[in-house]
Amino acid sequence: MSSKQSAIELMILPAVEALGFELWALEYLTQGRHVVLRLYIDSANGVGIEDCSEVSRQVSSVLDVEDPIAADYTLEVSSPGIDRLLVKLEHFEQFKGHKASVKLRFPFEGRRRFTGILNGIEGDEVLIVVDDEEFMLPIDSIDRGRIVPVFED
Repeated sequence: MSSKQSAIELMILPAVEALGFELWALEYLTQGRHVVLRLYIDSANGVGIEDCSEVSRQVSSVLDVEDPIAADYTLEVSSPGIDRLLVKLEHFEQFKGHKASVKLRFPFEGRRRFTGILNGIEGDEVLIVVDDEEFMLPIDSIDRGRIVPVFED
């Protein structure tokens, strides 16, 4: 996570938590001169469109006062969804036993993409089993992790 993302997360976290939500993940995406700030929120009761609107209003107020983004930006607030992002070590541990896809920033053992069953964490490494082989991937080398939805008949 970039220092800009970390600073924004610290800035908006109290507002999100005050509304009773967990800030699951934050994406800060630059697209030319425009920025997209995407927040994923979660709660034990799920997340509805009204919840996203309420968090958006509160976070917008904080961002208007603090003004951490110099460029034009769009704020998006969403639930993590069934293919939720896995960002923090705790996410990978929480979804131990689930199928996931992990993309690395740089190749590890000749590959950047791993899709398999999460086997938890060990220290600062994510354990994933792919074709009966367990890989230990340092959390800092992970570009993106996502749950892979499995639909059964």
